[in-house]
Amino acid sequence: MTARSPTAPPRRSVWSRRLLVVGLVALVLAVAAFALRRGNGGGDASGYRTATVDRGDIRVVISATGTLAAISTVEVGSQISGQVTDVLVDFNDHVARGQVIARIDPSTYQAQIAQGDAAVNSARAALATAQAALRNADADHARKAELVRSQLISRSDVDLARAALDQARAQVSAAQAQIHQQIASTRSSRLNMERTVIRSPVEGVVLTRAVEPGQTVAATMTAPVLFQIAENLSQMEIVLAIDEADIGKVRTGQAVGFSVDAYPERQYRGKVQQLRLAATNTNNVITYPVVVAVDNADQSLLPGMTANAEIEVSQRRDVLRISNAALRFKPAEEAQGSGGAGGQGARGGGLASELPHIAAGLRLDARQQAAFDAALEQVRQRSQARERDSQGEAAGGSLFGGARGIPGGGNRRSAGEANSGAMRQRMAERFNQQFAAFRATLAPAQQARWDADLAALLGARRAPVYKLVDGEPKAVTVRVGASDGTHTEIAGDVAEGDALVTGSERGKE
Repeated sequence: MTARSPTAPPRRSVWSRRLLVVGLVALVLAVAAFALRRGNGGGDASGYRTATVDRGDIRVVISATGTLAAISTVEVGSQISGQVTDVLVDFNDHVARGQVIARIDPSTYQAQIAQGDAAVNSARAALATAQAALRNADADHARKAELVRSQLISRSDVDLARAALDQARAQVSAAQAQIHQQIASTRSSRLNMERTVIRSPVEGVVLTRAVEPGQTVAATMTAPVLFQIAENLSQMEIVLAIDEADIGKVRTGQAVGFSVDAYPERQYRGKVQQLRLAATNTNNVITYPVVVAVDNADQSLLPGMTANAEIEVSQRRDVLRISNAALRFKPAEEAQGSGGAGGQGARGGGLASELPHIAAGLRLDARQQAAFDAALEQVRQRSQARERDSQGEAAGGSLFGGARGIPGGGNRRSAGEANSGAMRQRMAERFNQQFAAFRATLAPAQQARWDADLAALLGARRAPVYKLVDGEPKAVTVRVGASDGTHTEIAGDVAEGDALVTGSERGKE
């Protein structure tokens, strides 16, 4: 047998240490996996998923599509018929105002002008003949008038001479009218010959050309369109189709951002220029055209491009906001029962808590501030008295088995009334009565702002959210403002950093 070295460790001891290390590693991995699973679930020890109230910007937009077009597009046609002899411009050519862009064969009108000139000369010759006849008739009448005074001829001969004179004068007038008629006819032929030269009525770019040399145009009832010229492509417009549900939010001057498929990485800007009243019905969907003015100084945008636009309805900066998931969360019945007290807290921090913010924007003097504080204190006292009365009624009802079986039922009815139009109207009347003395101390500009801010406060939409307090959801009613589809502006009994419940783990449902 070989003797074992006294310095070598026992083999069993080595395996024991290895097993211990493996066990510790497995334990660490299990703890890490459990923590990771809990972290991915977004929950905490209470079993609820939460989102934190933070501050940020909310941008409300309306999405729509439209087509880019030149602000002014002129259709150039022909007022006369004939064969096109020359086409002097092509697509995309820049043309100046008055520039010749096409010609029509003028032979027909040149012949008409020559014929008209000949007719004018013939009419002038006829006038000369009539004038000679007039002079002869005038002399004959003068002689016979002298003879009748000497009683050498009868008076009937003088009358015939006067009739011949009048007829000669009429012949002269007719010959003069014939000359004017032939001159006008010739002028019309000359005008038509000038129209054989087609000129650009504006300065711009040729968009379309619908004629070729040798083609015959026929101007009968309507003038045939030969060219389309865009007057100015440095300024363009988009006509957006806005749904009737969103048209009430659109105002002239609002900013518009859009992109085109040709340059998907580039963002263009524009402004709402016009809201047109001519509605369009497409498959029972009503849309209204909204015109957006666009600066195209670099000429990168082309007519006919499809624009994917967003009209910026409002921009709220540095406001309290929450995830929309917090507004959609509704707890189970047991969670509502445990958080029933939250409704009272929400009522306690109701509209009266937001009135000082409105008053702060009015820049009140000492007398006005004292009147406001007095009115606000009366509102708070009456609110506390109504809250005590409602608590007493709820206790009496539970004593006789009335409202106890419906957790938070009274609060739900109150919230339903508050959201109704009739309740808002009654609240407005009550606030106007309670703050009448304070309002009388304000200047006209301050009164207008107070009325507008108070109306906005009373008309704002309200919704319940659930704040996580001691591991349980507590109902809080907040005023809901603008929303961008992901976050929503809120105001009320919440603060930055509060955890609002967005969902619950399966074990809590």
